[in-house]
Amino acid sequence: MDMDIVRHQPDQGWIEVVVGSMFSGKSEELIRRLRRAQIARQKVQIFKPTLDNRYAESDIVSHSEMRIPSENVSSSRELLERVQPDTEVVGIDEGQFFDLDLPAVCNTLADRGKRVIVAGLDQDYLGKPFEPMPQLLAIAEYITKTLAISAALRQHARTRGGTGSGRTVGGHSRSGPGGRVRHPARVATNAIGD
Repeated sequence: MDMDIVRHQPDQGWIEVVVGSMFSGKSEELIRRLRRAQIARQKVQIFKPTLDNRYAESDIVSHSEMRIPSENVSSSRELLERVQPDTEVVGIDEGQFFDLDLPAVCNTLADRGKRVIVAGLDQDYLGKPFEPMPQLLAIAEYITKTLAISAALRQHARTRGGTGSGRTVGGHSRSGPGGRVRHPARVATNAIGD
């Protein structure tokens, strides 16, 4: 696939990316946007990677148990081939589990006039960029960063990985690399900053 991701002939399509840590409400936000498109009677197609079968084989399911039917695909190319010409909105969950062609595929769909919404982790468990999400962030017209909430501390949770010292602070936290305190994500009920 040609990795040229510069939009040559935009036809009113665009790319939206929802990123954040685990338990931050990414899938919930994706489902919310897709449902609103369906309420507006737009034709919507929804995809997830075949390997994501944690909660359901043919649905995207959030940690808060919201769900929406989806199609499983094994590659970005297969996703592109399965999008029907009259589809107006394309939803993609777990973008980080797709191959490196995903940004080019999303760009192609946007060039065809589609609204493309992708949700995924922007960082891996070590806090490093999780490809291909950084490439999508670079070309997206709209970006939403969701944050997990620590129920124990009632504030945003720092959920970057790393091994750090592993000390317990107040029974809820661990010290991570550089001595920064890390709080495990407990509850995420909505996207922060929208």
